[in-house]
Amino acid sequence: MFSELSTLKDIKSRSICPENFTGEKGGGGRAETGTGAGCARELGIGWKVSPSIQIAPGETFVLAEIFGEGKIKHIWIVDDCNLNRQLILRMYWDGSTTPSVETPLCDFFASADYQTFAQLTSAAVCVNPKRAFNCYWEMPFHNACKITLENIHTEPITVYYQIDYTEEAVAENSAYFHAQFRRVNPLPYKEVYTILDNVKGRGHYVGTYLFWGVNNSGWWGEGEIKFYLDGDREFPTICGTGTEDYFCGSYNFDIGGKYQEFCTPYAGLAKVLRPDGLYYSQTRFSMYRWHLLDPIYFEQDIKVTIQALGWRSGGRYLPLQDDISSVAFWYQKDICKTFPEFPDRNALEIV
Repeated sequence: MFSELSTLKDIKSRSICPENFTGEKGGGGRAETGTGAGCARELGIGWKVSPSIQIAPGETFVLAEIFGEGKIKHIWIVDDCNLNRQLILRMYWDGSTTPSVETPLCDFFASADYQTFAQLTSAAVCVNPKRAFNCYWEMPFHNACKITLENIHTEPITVYYQIDYTEEAVAENSAYFHAQFRRVNPLPYKEVYTILDNVKGRGHYVGTYLFWGVNNSGWWGEGEIKFYLDGDREFPTICGTGTEDYFCGSYNFDIGGKYQEFCTPYAGLAKVLRPDGLYYSQTRFSMYRWHLLDPIYFEQDIKVTIQALGWRSGGRYLPLQDDISSVAFWYQKDICKTFPEFPDRNALEIV
């Protein structure tokens, strides 16, 4: 990465935000109206007239629509909503009407519950004070890109954002970025949780975010993650040894009898939501694992599952019935059109 910083390239830098909705060259800071117009009334155009947008209840706002070849390089976004999962992020590549990214905004940034701040520092996403989401996944497109945000809340939501991208030639063998959300609450007894399924074609899997709500006492992470690749049916090609092991921890994330949060560039237990002794009774865990240096490659198809296992008497495994949600991140040669039906507002709610 750093070795290329001194190399000159045929690339143009562009950026979209409420001060320049189209990313047009020389188009920033020209707004005459916007959420900051009252504050700038004595200063005029160019003085932070349009720093944010307001999305009405039920409205889907187009954050960015770009035509031509290029790559999304960075997204910074902030909202003022005091509830989780009220904004739904979708991304469409090259004129497709099927989104390749469809996930609650907060889950995309590995922060399903962010009402209490927790710093998340990783190579792919960061969450910084006070509630700033940052994404560094590279997202190439050949002729068009559209990014939208849907407000499913009952109140308007104010959003600040900036999408940095490049205008540049995209290689023919570049793959499309995908992110898919799922949730099961509760997981049926003796069933495994599916993180990703029905993906056909060639690509590579690059990341997992899990938000895990425990419905039992005791340890909950004995389950194995499994990657079924290229025709695997009953048994997978890649099989993990335990939930905390997959997220690059060990021995229950336990330091001195307490869960220990950690953030690294590629994996972490970013947040533990602990019971407060009254109504907030269930422990929840927010974990990420980015396969940036170790992508999982597939030529024909891929399916990813994880077991939910605790312990019961006699040293036996206990199949758990927990509240599990996930975002799977992968690149694929063709646009995937087999996303499951997206949950409604009630099915997304964290209670």
